[in-house]
Amino acid sequence: MATTAPAPAPSTAERVRSACAHAEQAVLALPGADPTPVSVHYLRQCGDVVIAVPNGSAAVRAAQEQIAGAPAVLELTDHAPLPLREPVRALVWLRGWVRAVPSRAQRTLVTAVAEDHPHPGLLDIGHTTTLLRLILNSAVVADSAGAESVCVDELRLAAPDPFCTMESAWLQHLDADHADVVAQLARHLPAQLRHGRIHPLAIDRYGLTLRIEGIDGDHDFRLPFATPAEDVEALGRAVRTLAGCPFLNGLRSI
Repeated sequence: MATTAPAPAPSTAERVRSACAHAEQAVLALPGADPTPVSVHYLRQCGDVVIAVPNGSAAVRAAQEQIAGAPAVLELTDHAPLPLREPVRALVWLRGWVRAVPSRAQRTLVTAVAEDHPHPGLLDIGHTTTLLRLILNSAVVADSAGAESVCVDELRLAAPDPFCTMESAWLQHLDADHADVVAQLARHLPAQLRHGRIHPLAIDRYGLTLRIEGIDGDHDFRLPFATPAEDVEALGRAVRTLAGCPFLNGLRSI
């Protein structure tokens, strides 16, 4: 009997990378200490995470007292850019060893991070926050489909989805201005999921995910593209094709 190959989708490592790029909320947990809020986090291509935490926090003390680093877990929360009933799309746990960054190297590292991740919180480093590094040994991502782990070597080779930085604007525009397109996309849902409020939850080069808020709870359903999108025009065309409107102007205004 012939079997159908699974639709292409982001790898676990790519999902971790994209979720980390989206996450605005992060905390660092160390054994025996209260969670430490993290104002800046950046997962570098080399596989470590640069983080900024409050001066004098347990994380700073532990990193400074232990030369080899202190065991820690960084938890990141990826929220949907829409006002959903359950806004959390994914959680990521990055486990490893948190280490201090020598004062002479902090400004160099901040400058390097700012080139790719110009977060305003970087301006506080050296004043109200301290820069640390988390040397990873494992990563786990969890969403409505379940939890999966990924090795650090795979994480080093992966990159966020190419449309990661524009995803929020796309989803907000689709939800606010193209209810007709969302309704067309909903025709792909199983009959039992076509009731309730339907919103676009996520989009990447391989497909689009809808969130269905029903009376029996929330459900996520992924709609794969026929072929992966390579650029913005191809992404818009893929959405319009899924909606059954290949000539609709649709999302071209983004």
